[in-house]
Amino acid sequence: MKIENVVVPDEVPMCDKFPPLCRGDDKGPSLPRDARLPINRCNLPAVVLGGLTYQKYPAPLLLDGVAELHRDLFKRLNAALPEARADVFRDYLTVHFRLEWPEEVGLNTGYTGKRKVRDKANYVRMIRGWSFDSDSRDAAVLKGWVESRFGLTPRYHIQPLRDPSGEAYRRYLEMRSHGLYGTNALESQFDLVYSFCQMQLALRHPGARHVTLYRGVNRMDDHEILEKGESGRHVVLLNNLNSFTCIRNRACEFGDYILAVEVPLTKIFFHCGLLPGVLQGEDEFLVIGGVVEVTLSTL
Repeated sequence: MKIENVVVPDEVPMCDKFPPLCRGDDKGPSLPRDARLPINRCNLPAVVLGGLTYQKYPAPLLLDGVAELHRDLFKRLNAALPEARADVFRDYLTVHFRLEWPEEVGLNTGYTGKRKVRDKANYVRMIRGWSFDSDSRDAAVLKGWVESRFGLTPRYHIQPLRDPSGEAYRRYLEMRSHGLYGTNALESQFDLVYSFCQMQLALRHPGARHVTLYRGVNRMDDHEILEKGESGRHVVLLNNLNSFTCIRNRACEFGDYILAVEVPLTKIFFHCGLLPGVLQGEDEFLVIGGVVEVTLSTL
C-alpha cells in the first residue's frame, strides 16, 4: 500500500485562502448539481468535499457532534495501546448502543407484525452486507448514510440514479428505509466507525494525505466520465460509496481495466484492517465518492 506523506506545519492558517484548502487556479470539472445536497452534517459543503480540488488538497472532515457526544470514547482510545484500540472501540459501541441487549432500547419481541425482528442489524452486519453485494439493502443504508452526512447523493444502486422522482430512486429509498426500520441508531454507529477509522489512519500514518487504491472494471462506459485526458488519465464522478483495494493484482480479479486513484485518507470510511474479522478476502477499502482523477490501465 502506497502512502503519500506530506508534512503540514503545526500552525496552519485555517482560512479559505490557504493554498492546500483552496486553489482557485485549479481547472477541471466540478461536482454536478444533481450529485449533491445543499446541506449535510459535516464541516465542509458537498460541493467542496466532492470536488476535484479536494482530491488534490484534502482537509479533515468532521461529522457534526460526534467528538462532543462521544468524548469519553476518544479519551479511552487515546489512552489505549495501539493493539487494543479495536477492542476498546467494539466494547464501547456494544455498550453505548446496547447491541447485546436490544430489549433495553425498545425491542418488543411480543409483536412483530409482518416485519422481521432486526435486533442483529448493526454496523458489522451492514459492512459485511456491503462486501457481499453493493446493491443490497445493507448497501442502500450505507449509501444513505453518506448522502445524509456528506451531502453526496448516490449515482448507482442496482441501476443508474439520475432522476430523484424516478422509479429507480424510489426503489433505492425503499431499500434504505427498510434497512433502517427496526434498528438501533445505525447511522450513528456509522458516524463512530468513520471517526474511528480517521483516528486510526492519522495515528498510523502521521502527515500522510493520500493512499493509492485500485478498482477493477469491465466497462468504462458504466462510469460517469466528466473529462477525458491523455495517457489514460480521466476525471470521473464516482458513486457516493465505492469498493477499492490497496493491491493492484486484487483489482485485476474484478475487471479487465484497472482504475488507480490517489484517494484522500479523509475519504476512507472503512478498510479491511480496521476491525479484524469484519472484512476478509480482497483487502477492501470503502471509499466516499465525488469527482476524482483516475489513471486507467489494462491488465
